[in-house]
Amino acid sequence: MTEEIIIAGFGGQGVLSMGQILCYSGVMQEKEVSWMPSYGPEMRGGTANCTAIISDEEISSPVLNTYDTAIVLNQPSMDKFEDAVKPGGLLIYESNGMIRKPKRTDINICVIDAYEASVQMKNTKVFNMIVIGGFLKIRPILEMENVIKGLQKVLPERYHHLIPLNEEAIRKGMEIIRVEHQLN
Repeated sequence: MTEEIIIAGFGGQGVLSMGQILCYSGVMQEKEVSWMPSYGPEMRGGTANCTAIISDEEISSPVLNTYDTAIVLNQPSMDKFEDAVKPGGLLIYESNGMIRKPKRTDINICVIDAYEASVQMKNTKVFNMIVIGGFLKIRPILEMENVIKGLQKVLPERYHHLIPLNEEAIRKGMEIIRVEHQLN
């Protein structure tokens, strides 16, 4: 099993943290991982993306042109990465702020209302964890206990009291993700 993922959105949405959490979780599950961030000089508010690779086998290169999964959190990311999903792959997008829906018919497409759910949870900082939950519902490549261990590695110790809230957000994401287009 190898899962090559691009996560893209605006800086401040937790894009880079999502990739780190997935990779640390993979390490906890004794997988090979690679995480490579990319962001503009703007940081918060500018565009950011990262690639995360989780594999049972050695990873030859962190540089990718196509992906098994694209998680896009804004319209510029949809425009940039929709065509980079491998045929038969998965595109997950956050519904808030999207001007157009994905147009491809040769990939699986899911939508998640993560921002709306984070507002309902009264903490928009868990937005990215809701998205991770949705991803793990569709692609259960990591076990929840390892995701929690990954969170413990990524979050500074002073924020460890928020791990139960993050776990709740992951479970919320698993509940609310919707399949929009599925290949047979």
